Amino acid sequence: MIQELIHEREMLKQTAVAEIGSKWAEAQLISGPILTFPMQFEKNENQKTSSYVEHLHVLPDDLKVTGTIYPEQLKRGIFTAIVYRSDIEIRGTFQVPAAFDEAHFVGIKGEKATINVGLGDLRGVEEVVNLKWGTETFAVSPGSTIPDLQTAGFHVALPMEKLSPGAEIPFSIQLKLRGSESIYFIPVGQTTEIKLSSAWPSPKFDGKFLPNDRKLDENGFEASWKILELNRNFPQRWKNEAFNAQLKGAAFGVELLSPMEDYQKSLRSAKYALLTISLTFLMFFLVEILGKKNIHPFQYLMVGLSICLFYVLLIAISEHSNFNFAYLVAMSAVIITICMYSLPLFKSKKYTLALGGVLLGTFGFIFVTLQMEDYALLMGSVGLFVILAATMYITRNIDWYNIKGSSQSE
Repeated sequence: MIQELIHEREMLKQTAVAEIGSKWAEAQLISGPILTFPMQFEKNENQKTSSYVEHLHVLPDDLKVTGTIYPEQLKRGIFTAIVYRSDIEIRGTFQVPAAFDEAHFVGIKGEKATINVGLGDLRGVEEVVNLKWGTETFAVSPGSTIPDLQTAGFHVALPMEKLSPGAEIPFSIQLKLRGSESIYFIPVGQTTEIKLSSAWPSPKFDGKFLPNDRKLDENGFEASWKILELNRNFPQRWKNEAFNAQLKGAAFGVELLSPMEDYQKSLRSAKYALLTISLTFLMFFLVEILGKKNIHPFQYLMVGLSICLFYVLLIAISEHSNFNFAYLVAMSAVIITICMYSLPLFKSKKYTLALGGVLLGTFGFIFVTLQMEDYALLMGSVGLFVILAATMYITRNIDWYNIKGSSQSE
């Protein structure tokens, strides 16, 4: 039930974050620019002429992206979502095909090519966007003319007279872009270089490519990527939908997320609940046997419920503060409650202090294990072995077949 509660609260947070993103702007994926030529063909068969169009996609020779990400935190109720504003500069060069010497080719449809840039969410565009093409500047239009490659974005229609055959034409685009949680890129350049910086202290680099260089500290991060044509699984030119899947699968970038969410830590700690309850019950049982005390099953039940409430307190407090503080408060409350309850029951400060030590050691062991993502299994295995060995040593001389008889005789 506690694990279901954690999943429920986590889903509520995800719903709140999604709602904030739906109103601010979703995660951004920048794809492009891609130069597309609608090539018109005519074919004569059986004295009939049929015409059709194929789209030739040309990628830039070099692509350089420089971006600064400014993170912000927005709240919906008690839940917080990470959003950002960013300044993105995209620049590079295109080499226009020298000729279209293919069979049955008759010309470019409409005598225009298009430059398309894909975005994850157009609502994130904050200012007017222009494409600087050579020495000229063109205003962009919303929507993508190649929806199979880019579901959303903007484009510029370029007359063929602006595309001298074989020419290398520089371009640049300035973007002021909003988004939520992450920003990704697709390496469309023959050589793609991307540099990002932000004041967010805990980024998660993800996708097909990791940064070649990165700098992380409490003031934020700087990261740079360099991807060559040979590093990806699609060429510089293709027609129609030949490499759509490969292009979409090459995304990489950064997420502005903490490496371990509080709900994940709470769920991991709940998986150790059986260990905590078992060790506490074992301590009560040993006091009952070795100290010759009569402990009622109802008293076991009260102690077990107190430990279960630790996880409820942990979830509730961590939603309003950081996880470490919530863990300390919940642990202190439960240990003090159980020890105060056990003192008149045991009628012994020694046994009560021993119980407090067991609880403190168990909760401390779980807390340390939660902080060690890479070594959690090793830490947990060694800790459980030590606990089992200590239990076996303490109970080695107990005659389990004659516990009741020996208690009555003594």
